[in-house]
Amino acid sequence: MNDLSVTAPRADLYPDIEPLAVGRLPLDARHTMYWEVSGNPEGLPVVFLHGGPGAGASAAHRRLFDPERYRIVIFDQRGAGRSTPLGELTDNTTPHLIADIEALREHLGIERWVVFGGSWGSTLALAYGEAHPERCLGFVLRGIFLCRRIEIDWFLYGMRHVFPEIWARFAGFVPEAERADLLTAYRRRLENPDPAIHLPAARQWSRYEGACSTLLPSDDVMKHFGGDVVALGLARIEAHYFANDIFLPDNSLLNDVGRIRHLPCVIVQGRYDMVCPAMSALDLKTAWPEAELVMIPDAGHSAWEPGIRIQLMAATERFKESGR
Repeated sequence: MNDLSVTAPRADLYPDIEPLAVGRLPLDARHTMYWEVSGNPEGLPVVFLHGGPGAGASAAHRRLFDPERYRIVIFDQRGAGRSTPLGELTDNTTPHLIADIEALREHLGIERWVVFGGSWGSTLALAYGEAHPERCLGFVLRGIFLCRRIEIDWFLYGMRHVFPEIWARFAGFVPEAERADLLTAYRRRLENPDPAIHLPAARQWSRYEGACSTLLPSDDVMKHFGGDVVALGLARIEAHYFANDIFLPDNSLLNDVGRIRHLPCVIVQGRYDMVCPAMSALDLKTAWPEAELVMIPDAGHSAWEPGIRIQLMAATERFKESGR
């Protein structure tokens, strides 16, 4: 691993902290971004990219980083969480999100930062890094999602081989005649302006993903995915991005990885990740041999799985010690 020294893993999250600053950054005439900065204002800058797309960030994500050593930047991507308007699809594409990250970096006066992202956050981290490698110090990535058609099809249909009863509820929400194209069926409902139509669909989609995200059932994870703000942002924006192949050329994330191969990277992957199967992490490692792949033998997809959380924090410890 590019000059990252080894440190003993930390088992516990850092204590809960309040942000040093909170703001709302207008992105255009329609979208406004929620952002916050925590930790040490003179510390090593790190930007946290949440999953989904559309899931939003939470206060717990601050606790992955040493607040004495990191300047922790967290924001909700357009259409997600506390950014407004919630679930808005107009002008919501991967190039827009990349530009938003740059706008926030410039707004905060940060020259370069560590980029931390899991699931869709890993997708966006790669896309941002490949567009702006000169602004990145390195990457901590979890649950790799490259948004290829095989991965999207796995999410929509493949997970039924492991979670058949959960998939049956997800597919059974729409009439049998529409189940051959679940993405279109759900999109039609998710994009309907009537909350009586789009909210039940969003809840079904979000609970499906949440139920498949951990090695063992988790009430905390299901509570998070069951909330209406998370459900609507996640389901509507995910379906939008999946239907449009994340608004990037086919396989571009792997094809363009050469732009960031000179930067340090730790990839943390759950062996039993059913949402973002481990093959994608291995494909990224193959394209980026200098990156370190840490396979967690007893974990699924969620960042809060103990083995994944410990290794994510170990990676951030190593970055802070290296000063990069």
